[in-house]
Amino acid sequence: MKTQFACNFCGGKRFWKVRRNHLKCQRCRREISPHLAGLRLSKSRWQKIIQWFVLEQSSNKIQEQTTVSKHLVLKALLILRQQMLLDIPSIFAGKIEVDETYLGGRWKNKRLAVKAKSPRSKRGRGTLKQPVFGILCRSGKVWAELIEGVESEDLQPLIVKKVEKGSTIYSDTWRGYTGIAAKGYVHRLVEHRKEYVSRQGNHINGLEGFWGYLKRKLAAKGGIRKSRLHLYLAEYVWRYNHRELNVNEQVKHLLNLVAKI
Repeated sequence: MKTQFACNFCGGKRFWKVRRNHLKCQRCRREISPHLAGLRLSKSRWQKIIQWFVLEQSSNKIQEQTTVSKHLVLKALLILRQQMLLDIPSIFAGKIEVDETYLGGRWKNKRLAVKAKSPRSKRGRGTLKQPVFGILCRSGKVWAELIEGVESEDLQPLIVKKVEKGSTIYSDTWRGYTGIAAKGYVHRLVEHRKEYVSRQGNHINGLEGFWGYLKRKLAAKGGIRKSRLHLYLAEYVWRYNHRELNVNEQVKHLLNLVAKI
């Protein structure tokens, strides 16, 4: 049979019907699902879910507005965040800010069961919270990832992987960044104990601003499972990187990402 959509692998438009309501391409002989991302949702329903998601509505609100079951809504949101995780800049160049922060919420807001099992976490480096490392290009893009530690062996391989050699890197005076100049970068330091913007214009205020944005958004969620934290981090990195697009443009971009699965 001939359909209006094309095969994800070869672009063919002729298919055989096979098991589980899938289709088999007559050209490349691969099976595909006639539904976007394998979910039983039409393109129009996907578009509505994405639109409410872009507007930062809760899953309950999305279910109410789209009349899609809660199970399918949650699956769709999981797929969207997974695609956001992949839709990131490959490499940064130019003037680059690097910094690390910690996520985990305030001690006074934690459940009594959590407080009973673990000691109170101190602030700053040495805390028991989840460390996050970020890279921001002053042209406007950011990248962030959950990390295990904040020493040089944890941070510098990420910088080498994500930042083009010859770029100017701005950081604070944490020992984890010591020696980065020897790896082919121009290194500028900001000593936060004395000033947040040096007389030479060295600062990491762009990345500090992103950390504030990220923590406000995560706090509004009222608690996130640790196993899903990387997906929510990816969501707000994506939102920050595409903040100049209007709602319709963001919806179209996400719909294209889902259609490629």
